[in-house]
Amino acid sequence: MENTTIKAVEMIRHQRVDYHAKVAMILGSGLGTVTDQTEILAEIPYSDIPGFPETGVAGHSGSMLLTKMNGHPLIILNGRIHFYEKGEAGAMAPVIATLKLLGIETLILTNAAGSLLNSAPGSVMLIKDYINFTGQSPLFGVNNNNRFVSMSKAYDAQYRYHLRQIAEKNDIHLAQGVYAWMVGPQFETPAEIRAIRMMGADAVGMSTVPETILARYHNMKVAALSIITNYGAGMDDVRLSHEQTLNYAPKAAAKVHTLISGFLDHLYATN
Repeated sequence: MENTTIKAVEMIRHQRVDYHAKVAMILGSGLGTVTDQTEILAEIPYSDIPGFPETGVAGHSGSMLLTKMNGHPLIILNGRIHFYEKGEAGAMAPVIATLKLLGIETLILTNAAGSLLNSAPGSVMLIKDYINFTGQSPLFGVNNNNRFVSMSKAYDAQYRYHLRQIAEKNDIHLAQGVYAWMVGPQFETPAEIRAIRMMGADAVGMSTVPETILARYHNMKVAALSIITNYGAGMDDVRLSHEQTLNYAPKAAAKVHTLISGFLDHLYATN
């Protein structure tokens, strides 16, 4: 994978030799409109980047964008591959490894998730921790001692503090909670949702945890936002569907843009 990663980095750098970013963001389902207010300098389909997996889920365009948001360099990955697509928890490993070699120090993750509390569809939850219900790890098969990654501070506390400050300043309700990773692609049963809630989770989804583990493996700092697109199964009478996700996620895109813009202002001002 190392030679492939080097080729990927060379290919990306060739697009804009004068472009250098320290921050990257992965967009979840239906959040493509976050890029509407960014300056896009180059767009590269995953299929053109050596080693990058192609996404097969609606709402994930599968492309890397070299952008500037509020004048700050930000690599945006419009989409991800999920565990349920190929049964590989480490499917995003080439992507995260490439970001590391590109000089990325901070990874911002977003996803669409089901609410297990009172957060309504269209709202945003700041992830403070996760529970991995899958029994899977993207580090299976890694043969070095770095695979024993401490996850006690998976989501940077200072980043969470600043994101909450930005939310308060812009009158955005930003709940903070624990994200539960389930494999999917089927939605959870009402019984599973009751069990997950009892275990202390506040939102549930099918992504994000593998990228978090991979980013921490590469010593990146991580911040993560869940876009609430529905309630967990059995919590209301609405039939769950991916179309529901695609309908509600864009409604939170403006909030995400405001939060990330403010976060970049802070991050680049302190570096």
